[in-house]
Amino acid sequence: MRRVALTSVVGGAGAPAGRGDTEDAQEQQEQRREEPRDLPRLWHVTLSVSGPETPLADVRRALEQLAHDHPFLLTSRYAADHAEIRYWEEARDLHDAAAVALRLWGEHRQSAQLPPWEIVGLEVIDRETYHQRIAAGYGPAPATPVGVHPF
Repeated sequence: MRRVALTSVVGGAGAPAGRGDTEDAQEQQEQRREEPRDLPRLWHVTLSVSGPETPLADVRRALEQLAHDHPFLLTSRYAADHAEIRYWEEARDLHDAAAVALRLWGEHRQSAQLPPWEIVGLEVIDRETYHQRIAAGYGPAPATPVGVHPF
């Protein structure tokens, strides 16, 4: 019986004749180590929620607890039937930042005793875009004062 060395195809190119799978795997690992990894970036997130009327004191207490649980929370504005939460998120890309933002309300609903509201709006922009908007005088106003405030 004749033995044949197995080779793999990487990126559409064949491996040189006579090389085995072990050597190919080692070369691929070395290439991955040399490639720069995606570095996290800062994303400005605005999450809007709304639902049935809830006593203002309960909404405020819940948002204050959310700010305690999620230390990067910058500001929250609220009314009896809606709220807006703004914060900075560190993530590899927009998709990751948006995924975290979309889970925020649901994941903290019980621990912070948040109202049973739904997410009705989400904006995720990179840091550069946020600062360009502020410098141009449009877009969201700077997130000051920090904290939980009524609309």
